[in-house]
Amino acid sequence: MKIAIAGYGLEGESNYRYFSANPENDITIVDQHQPERDIPEGVNAIIGEDAFEQLENFDLVVRTAGLAPNKIVTNGKIWSATNEFFVKCPAHIIGVTGTKGKGTTASLISSILESAGKKVWLVGNIGNPALEVLDQIKSEDVVVYELSSFQLWDIKKSPQIAVILYIEQEHLDVHTSMEDYIHAKSNITRYQSEGDILVYNKNNQYADKIASSSLATRIEYPDDKYAHIKDGKFIYGEQEICSINSLHLLGNHNLENALAAIDATWNYVTDSKTIEKGLSGFNGLPHRLQFVREVDGVKYYDDSIATTPSSAIAALRSFSGPVTIILGGSSKGSDFSELGVELAKHEVKAIIIGDEAENIALACDSAGFKNYEIIQNPIMDSIVSKIHSYAKPGSTVLLSPASASFGLFKNYIDRGNQFIQAVNKLPS
Repeated sequence: MKIAIAGYGLEGESNYRYFSANPENDITIVDQHQPERDIPEGVNAIIGEDAFEQLENFDLVVRTAGLAPNKIVTNGKIWSATNEFFVKCPAHIIGVTGTKGKGTTASLISSILESAGKKVWLVGNIGNPALEVLDQIKSEDVVVYELSSFQLWDIKKSPQIAVILYIEQEHLDVHTSMEDYIHAKSNITRYQSEGDILVYNKNNQYADKIASSSLATRIEYPDDKYAHIKDGKFIYGEQEICSINSLHLLGNHNLENALAAIDATWNYVTDSKTIEKGLSGFNGLPHRLQFVREVDGVKYYDDSIATTPSSAIAALRSFSGPVTIILGGSSKGSDFSELGVELAKHEVKAIIIGDEAENIALACDSAGFKNYEIIQNPIMDSIVSKIHSYAKPGSTVLLSPASASFGLFKNYIDRGNQFIQAVNKLPS
């Protein structure tokens, strides 16, 4: 089979290894730019701005997740690692999507299942290429797959258990419209049957809209019939599970993520002590409201993963007392009006950076929030040092940008790491 590997980053490299394992496949690597990864010796390559428009003579074009299917010109079949995995995987799959909280919820699901003695494979957008482990998975295992809109764009099969978290405007720099974004997300349940399960956030209009057309058994959260919180405890129906303090994550949004995880695993785990062990055993992912250090009575938190306004709002609501928040970055087509309104409700100073600085400032002005400062050509060391010079004991410094990282940083990980390094340089 003549196969084009379209896009040669981390996932593209994984796709190449998987499909080249069959000696009958004739592989060509295709990318618009010269890949940072070395192209294997002797392998054909098409490199150039119009590379994805030169694929007419391939049987199969395996796109990397961030490459829109409509950018590929071919008379062959457009495919993806996610499609390949879903077709070939022998185990049940729990798929998790949403705008934010996917990684945390998928990790909580995995932790609960592992506490019950299950063999769990956590893959997907969380950073573990699914095809790398496909040949190791057994039918009795459980796969937890974090699914972005890019992975769901052209999916042909849905997971047996689908989880839809809070959805908001996102990735409009890649998707053609909000409708296109929601349509991609809806594929997580599009191919489910009546015997499958859909767990969804009933308080989110987009999740609710997607769920309304699903054939699967629908489980809402939070809901008194399923997982909910009462008197400071996690409850399922009338069964008490544990105190919410068993969850070692900040913020009400993470309590909701835990509810989704409990609902998603209830078919496998109903023992309260096991669920509590799973919840308490997970201490969070890097760059997600991660405590960095306390210096002179000031606590520093890295929430670099917060690339949308609502995630920054959720982070703000996780703290009481004075906060200095670092906002801004590159554009994803977000609306910052609600963030401006939220800032006006808190004792907070905003440091605003990046291409979105003007848009964020306009939203602040419209909401009557004036305690902000725009920093041009920012260097993270300088920003942190400046904040340290005036931050008072008992206050919090929060990196929660509400924007993408590109332009100033390689990605959200680089941005978070630079913040952590800058904080760790502060004199104690």
